[in-house]
Amino acid sequence: MKKVSIALLVAVFSFGCMQPAKDPLAGTWIDLSHDLGDDTIYWVTAEPFKRTTVSEGKTEGGYYYSAYNFSGAEHGGTHLDAPIHFAEGKKTVDQIDISQLVGPGVKIDVSAKAATNADYQVTTEDIQSWESANGKIPEWSIILLQTGFATRWPDKKSYLGTDRKGPEAVKDLHFPGLHPDAAKWLVENRKFKAIGIDTASIDFGQSTNFASHVALMTNNIPAFENVADMNQLPAKGFQILAFPMKIKGGSGGPLRISALIMAGNN
Repeated sequence: MKKVSIALLVAVFSFGCMQPAKDPLAGTWIDLSHDLGDDTIYWVTAEPFKRTTVSEGKTEGGYYYSAYNFSGAEHGGTHLDAPIHFAEGKKTVDQIDISQLVGPGVKIDVSAKAATNADYQVTTEDIQSWESANGKIPEWSIILLQTGFATRWPDKKSYLGTDRKGPEAVKDLHFPGLHPDAAKWLVENRKFKAIGIDTASIDFGQSTNFASHVALMTNNIPAFENVADMNQLPAKGFQILAFPMKIKGGSGGPLRISALIMAGNN
């Protein structure tokens, strides 16, 4: 009896001391990815997303079964540009380390300037102004550029500057991007993992030489394009997780990107 009582006492005491395990990922999750569907915006010369039905409904066996085929260009919707996209011999999608796609995020908001200038390019001064207010960009951050254009999705005319398709539509593209001088300044002066923007390209719509792509990708820095609405993100103090489809040898691929604002930081 004594042994049973002692054992019971120990069990009760141990149970009372147990604390519920804390969720290490507790906080506010923000999905920064646009859906892939019939209205997904792709580059004007790219093959758009298509989905066809293989099966949808009850089978002869009496159970429900759905399956589909899908196709589309690597670069459409929310997606990743791998370095090889604009830099020969650099990393393909499958060669990018997962650690390069996860990290602390910062958001540089130029939406007020882009609202009155669809061809606006984020400048070195914009980045330095952000740092004056928020401190130096932490090493190995993921930088997000907010132009406000995500709120125009999926209106192609408003988002891209044109709703036409084909090579003849390229000259009509108008949307903000990162100025090549700013891209070079970041590469030369800051250590960062990746950079993203809420437009169709890290270079602005009227670019003809894609110099920002080249500056970043020759240094094996990937870009995230068509990132969804960033309005819920603070300027800093959040984590980014960005996982593309792992296409062997791919120059890019569909991207699921999200932000986590840890509990206590929001």
